[in-house]
Formats: sequence, structure tokens, C-alpha cells
Amino acid sequence: MGTLSRRATLIACTLLGAGMAPVAAQPPRRFTAADYDRAVRMLGPSLNPLVIGGSVTANWLADDRFWYRNQTATGYEFVLLDPARRTRAPAFDHAALAAALSAAAGGKYRADSLPFQSFVFSKQLDSLSFDVGERRWSCDARGTRCVAAGPARPTGQGGAGGGGGPGGRGGNTVLSPNGKRAAFIRDWNLWVREVATGREKQLTDDGVKDFGYATDNAGWVQSDRPILLWSPDSKKIATQQQDERKVGEMYLVETKVGHPALKAWKYPLPGDSVVAMIHRVIIDVDAGKVVRLRMPPDFHRAMLGDNLSLADLSWSPDAARLAFVSTSRDHKSATVRVADAATGVVRTVFDETVPTQYESRIGLKVLWGRNEVLWNAERDDWSQLYLYDLATGKLEHQITTGEGPVTELARVDEKAGVVWFLANGREPGQSPYYRHLYRIDLDGRHYRSLTPEPGRHGAQLSPDGKYLVDTWSTPDQPPVVVLRDPGTGKVLMPLERADVTKLLAAGWKPPIPIRVKAADGRTDLYGLMFRPTDFDSTRKYPIINNAYPGPQSGSTGSLVFTPARGDRQALAELGFIVVTIDGRGTPDRSKSFHDAWYGAMGRDNTLPDQVAGMQDLARRYPWIDLDRAAMYGHSGGGFITADAMFRYPDFFKVGISESGNHDQREYEDDWGERYQGLLASGPNGSDSYAAEANQTLAKNLKGKLLLAHGTLDDNVPPYNTALVVEALIKANKDFDLLMLTNQRHGYAAMGNYMMRRRWDYFVKWLLNAEPPKEYEIRTPEVRGAAPVP
Repeated sequence: MGTLSRRATLIACTLLGAGMAPVAAQPPRRFTAADYDRAVRMLGPSLNPLVIGGSVTANWLADDRFWYRNQTATGYEFVLLDPARRTRAPAFDHAALAAALSAAAGGKYRADSLPFQSFVFSKQLDSLSFDVGERRWSCDARGTRCVAAGPARPTGQGGAGGGGGPGGRGGNTVLSPNGKRAAFIRDWNLWVREVATGREKQLTDDGVKDFGYATDNAGWVQSDRPILLWSPDSKKIATQQQDERKVGEMYLVETKVGHPALKAWKYPLPGDSVVAMIHRVIIDVDAGKVVRLRMPPDFHRAMLGDNLSLADLSWSPDAARLAFVSTSRDHKSATVRVADAATGVVRTVFDETVPTQYESRIGLKVLWGRNEVLWNAERDDWSQLYLYDLATGKLEHQITTGEGPVTELARVDEKAGVVWFLANGREPGQSPYYRHLYRIDLDGRHYRSLTPEPGRHGAQLSPDGKYLVDTWSTPDQPPVVVLRDPGTGKVLMPLERADVTKLLAAGWKPPIPIRVKAADGRTDLYGLMFRPTDFDSTRKYPIINNAYPGPQSGSTGSLVFTPARGDRQALAELGFIVVTIDGRGTPDRSKSFHDAWYGAMGRDNTLPDQVAGMQDLARRYPWIDLDRAAMYGHSGGGFITADAMFRYPDFFKVGISESGNHDQREYEDDWGERYQGLLASGPNGSDSYAAEANQTLAKNLKGKLLLAHGTLDDNVPPYNTALVVEALIKANKDFDLLMLTNQRHGYAAMGNYMMRRRWDYFVKWLLNAEPPKEYEIRTPEVRGAAPVP
């Protein structure tokens, strides 16, 4: 013991011996409603209205002109842009049209708040039509006259420059490309309806429960929307008959007075001997003929995601052939096939097989005019483009090379042999998550960067490829929109720029981009840090990690400008440092980065990187109190939060785990089998998933843990949390449990209750303070108040 310490101890003992009582402990701070009010001002409903403009959705016309709806300080305007002449003008006379529509419809409309968001121009652009409620109206562009034009169009139907388009989805129907037919499901069978007459036709008659046509059930998600792809000539439909007859069921019970209502549906789990299978079919609509493809049924799988995807299908222009991809149950293999639409004969073109899991960022892109396939793979550790011969299945060559993954196709010009694509991390000195647009010839030559400005770019190319609308932003820089030359990237004219004057006046401050080292001490990780707007560098702040482990996404989300990212900034306002870190095992970087914890969904689960990143920040910033470290998350984030409390009980002091998939054996088959691998038996009755289950580690809990789950969660069944609860009870551990009655996965029906409980929990256990009792988070939308000034 040092000299000063011994002296202090001696003084303390002397004073106590003299009868001086110790200083009484300070009572815990009491937060007021005003403290929480300040946090509410940093939520999206308060902040979003304070950002004006900066968004362009181009509705292209036949001559390369386009219109878009632009936000102004007082409302909205419709703009007509002529790229060739570099002119920007009103799409029509707003004031005159508002007056004419008010007179014709018997309403009272203003020029800056017209009652429609999209419209359809006539070929001469001298009139426009749009829907208001259940009626359709037609007005001349000068706004001198408006007339009723029949009932409103079915959702998803449109025309040149109109909202939506033929072939779109509307409710539980899918419109044909020519807009004349709508396909839908009735009693497990597929039907079509003539849009003009309403006349219906049954296309199949052997569909039954759990073996229906075009059905949409992946276990974790179900809907009545048909899964199908119309042929370009609107005469054929590619779909499937989904067989779930012997698949195991999941059960939930609705809480109510009287006999409970049982919900039962097909929900395959990892390791099940029977999972959902799809029997592929092609339907000739006019002939009413069903052609079954001559092949065994495919697993209910897709190249990207864990639901059936139309991106895995491609019709030939003459509708004579259908190309598609069959994905293996474990996602390690994807096979490109072509079927004869008339006979159902199937030919295998080529196969992609990987050791872990294969995904395509672009789907199946067949260049029918060139008899080639544009393919996406990660053979050199990066998502790249390859070109295959459709006839022989042979690889012609690799198109893109270098670091930075291809993430999306923007456009392919088959005749010119050019492809435009989006990719991450290819610009030196920028964040690897910033996305840019590039062009390259299909032979791999003439590679060019088109959008060099730092940020995340979004590209809209004109149908003929002559013009590019480019929007970009960063978390701390608002959106900028320009018109570019898609060949050179040259800026042709500015379009819009977001106005954040009111946002800044409200006291908003952007999150701070962070870069930290992973647990290996070498890999750079990226994320965002949120501090109180009244940040004081002389104070010590608890640090809260809002985590999501992936593997299909990360913690931070897209690095675009957005005023609010959930409640992260609002939570920071209460006196915390809040961080998000995209650890290894998340996408949008290299294949090895994404597969870092393949097969170790719990043992690694990006947790070592989260801890290392928080420690790195604490070394740099003395105002971070690592002795008060916490984590919260939802779904996969709920899984990782409980995992963190059990695997790092001395590091994380508080955790809030919402709707976590704590045991992948109790979650849908596709997700676990893709990223953990197929379930395999192990020694002593164990299996390959047992070590990743959170309940097996519950005995390690030391800190404060709040578990929450909706009792009608049909995505992640609540039994996941129940397993952890049972283990905690058996281990005689104290914890908090919030079962949200009749709530589904997102808690949408209960408003902001869970958010408030989250704030209360952190205030109480990290700040040793008392939250305002039963505070109600009432956003401006709820209470009808104006946005925060």
C-alpha cells in the first residue's frame, strides 16, 4: 500500500474512532419526464420532418425525359426533367390543376399538397391521369379541366411514367406484363382475372392444403401473395406447387377470455427429415395447361435470402424457355438449369459449389440475345462477375477483378456488351461499406468508376442507358442528387440537395463514424458512435452496444444519411455512449470476412469482435466507462445479447434480449442450415447445434438481463426464450422477463412500450437512477403536435 493510501486510511479510521459518522450515500438520481422528452426529440417521427428534399425517384418517359415528386419547404411539387436540354420545370400547372380538381371532385386541394403521389402522362404529355381514393381522374397539363375517368386502377397496374408498372404486385395478385391479367390464389389453386371485365379463370384444380400452387410459406413468414413469374408475352406463368404435407408444425396460442385460439402452421426445423419442397411448373394460361418440369422437386431455397425469390428465374424473350436455379438444402450448391416451356424437359447448364454457403448478389441474369449467363461468385474471396456459355455451360471468362464486392447489377446492355454494377470498397481511402457505380465491358475491358464522391451511391439509369440519376450521402452528409453521363461519370447538371437547416436548429448532431480493431488485432471493423448532444468530455459514460450478428446483415445498417437510426441517439441523450460495430461474420465485404464464424453461430457470433471493438474505443476515449458495458438487440440481436451476458459475464453488466432465436434447433430450417450447416449427431447424444444454444450457458449469468418476447411471434417462436428462462430458473439465477401478450416479432401493435422499458432498464442499472414512472413515449404523429422546433 502506498504512502498516500496509508495516510488516507489512517485519517478515516481516526475520524470514525472519534465518533464521526460516515457520509450518507447519495440517493439515486431521479429522471423526470422532461429528461425523457429530450430523448423523444431524437426519434424519427420528430426528426424526419425536419429534412426537406434530397430524394429523386425517376419516372422515365419514352424520350429520356422523366418526372419526379420533390419535397419543398411547404409541401410537394412534381418536376419534369429534360436531360437533353438540361432543363428543370414543373411537370404541369400545379395551382390550376388543384383548382380544376377541387371543382370537379368537390374537394378543396392545394397546389403544394395534391392528393396523389404518382400519375401517368399521355404520350404527348399534354394530360395526366391519377387516382384519388376509389376514382380515377384525368386532367390536362395546363390544369384547365379535370374529368372523372372511371374507377381507380388496381394496385400495381400502371403505364409509362405511372406509379408501379405492369407485372407489379398488388395485395394478393400479380399483374401480367401487359396489365390485362391478374393471377391470384384461391383454395390452394391458381386463378387469373381479366382486369377489364373481372372475368375469372381457374388454371389448376389439384391444389390442396399444404400442397398448393404459388403458395408463400417459408415457416418464418407466410402470406397469400402468389410466388410466380409471368412470361414477357403475358401468356405463361412459371411457379411451383409447394409440398408441405409431411412437414412438422409450429403452434402458438392467442391469449383471450374464454377458449384460447390455436394457430398451427407448417414450420420446418433444422435436422427435420422432411422439409418444404417445390415442384416446378409452367402454366399456359390460354390453353389452361400445366406443364410439370421433368425433374425431382427442389428444396424450398433461394440463392439469396431464406425465401423463394423471383430473381432465381428468367424467361427467354419468346417465352419458349425458362432458366432457373436449384439450390441445395445446405446452400452449398447452386445449379443453373433451362427448361423447355412446352415439354418440361430440363437441361443442366452448370453448377456452383462452395465449402460453406453460396449466395448471389445479382440473382440469375441470362443474356438471352448473346446465349450467355452473367454469373456472380466469390471464388477469389470477393463477389465478382463471370460470363458463361448458356449452351455448353462452360466458363468463358471472369469479368471483374480486384478487391471490393460486387453488390448489385444496375443495367446490362447486351448489344453493346456493357454492364453497370454497384460495388463496395473499391475507392481508395473510403469506408469499405461505401457503395459506388462502375461500368465494364462484358469482355472485362474498359473498367471505369462513375461516382467517385465519398459516400453510398444509388443509381437510376434511363431505359436506353443514356442518362444516370445518382444520389449519394454519408451518415453525416445529407443527400445530393445529380444527373450524370453513364459512360464517363461526368456531372451533367445538379438536381436536388437535402435541406437540413431545421434539423440542425433542433440540436441534432450526426453519429460519429468509428473504426476499431477486431479480436485478431489486425482486421479493421467499422460502425457508428452516438453521444449525447450535450456531451461533456470530463464525464464518464456507460457504453451500450446495439448489436446484430448477421450473418445476413450487420449492426449498423446502410451508411446513408438518416436523421434517426432506431432509438440509438435517443438512448444516448439519457447519458450513454451507444455504438454499433459490424464484426466479422457480417456481409458486404470479402467472402472470408463473411464466413468468419460459419458453423460457430454461438461460440463466436461476432462477440469477440464486439468486445475487442469496445475495448479499443475505451483506450482512445477516457470518457467511456468500460466497467458499465451493456448490450441490446432484437431477433438475432436478442440472440447475441443473451450470448454476450453468458459468455462474457464479467464484461457485460446489463443486457436486453428481445425476441432472440436462442437455439437454432427451434428456428426455421433455412437460416440455421445455411450458416451453421446441416444438423449432425455428435457423441453422447449431442449434436452440432448444441454448443451454440444459449440455454446451455445460462448458468454463467452475473449481470442484469431482461428477456422479452411476443407470445404470438410466428417468425422466432417464443419457445426460444422459454428455453433460456427454464435454464436460468434451474440455475437459480435472477433475471427479468417481459412476455408481450399477443405480440408478433416486431411488437408493432404495442407502440413504443418496449422502447420505454428499454430506456428504463438501462437508466436503472447502468446509471443507478430512477426513471420517470410509466412514462409514455408519444411521438408527434401520435399526439398530433408539430415537429420539434
